[in-house]
Amino acid sequence: SRYYREVLPGEIVKISRHDVQTLDVVRRPEGDPSAFCIFEYVYFARPDSIFEGQMVYSVRRRCGQQLAIEAPVEADLVSTVPESATPAALGYAQKCGLPYVEVLCKNRYVGRTFIQPNMRLRQLGVAKKFGVLSDNFKGKRVVIIDDSIVRGNTISPIIKLLRESGAKEVHIRVASPPIRFPCYMGINIPTKEELIANRPEFHDLANYIGADSVVYLSVEGLVSSVQESIKARQDNHPKTQKSFIGKLGHCTACLTGDYPVELEW
Repeated sequence: SRYYREVLPGEIVKISRHDVQTLDVVRRPEGDPSAFCIFEYVYFARPDSIFEGQMVYSVRRRCGQQLAIEAPVEADLVSTVPESATPAALGYAQKCGLPYVEVLCKNRYVGRTFIQPNMRLRQLGVAKKFGVLSDNFKGKRVVIIDDSIVRGNTISPIIKLLRESGAKEVHIRVASPPIRFPCYMGINIPTKEELIANRPEFHDLANYIGADSVVYLSVEGLVSSVQESIKARQDNHPKTQKSFIGKLGHCTACLTGDYPVELEW
């Protein structure tokens, strides 16, 4: 199989053995910009997926680079919790000039922790889910890059694990902004009360999760990381790219509360 192109928002496509035909494109009302879910880039999509003409892996790496600009820290090495935040961690390390080093390895015999029915079981699952590569970080200051912190449950036991295994300092850098709002467009985000960004603990999050510091990527930093190469292509090929992509826009409702459509109840 080979990559052909994306189906446009609102496009109805007919695929046959001969070709790909556009039957119709339902335009957004009043010429509003598109509102592609920005969290596809942050977390949901496979890193080899291509959206809006760019690979998700490359966007995640740019998010890490932007995070290094916004939130540098005195440290000895950069790492991640395997493995969804690896591209961002590599970008952060590259921009900071620090080595990227593995500090945890996955236990392939343990299932997914997020499906465990309660917090205690999720935390126990995390401890079993990873092996510690202590020779790589003993006595050193570690920066852990995560793609998102939703409830704050799974990162705490990981930090504890690293400290008990000899890490001198553990700094958390998050390659996306805090999730604060529910999604009404189909993504199953926990209730507003469950989100750590809305809880009192968020005001002293580093102490709550046991880290030396915690900094999130800004909304502006995320949007610029996502849109950078799209804008560059539009500038280089204004006619073809603008007609293909349409007006540039991404949904950031779960981060900002700014929904792309009016909500009716």
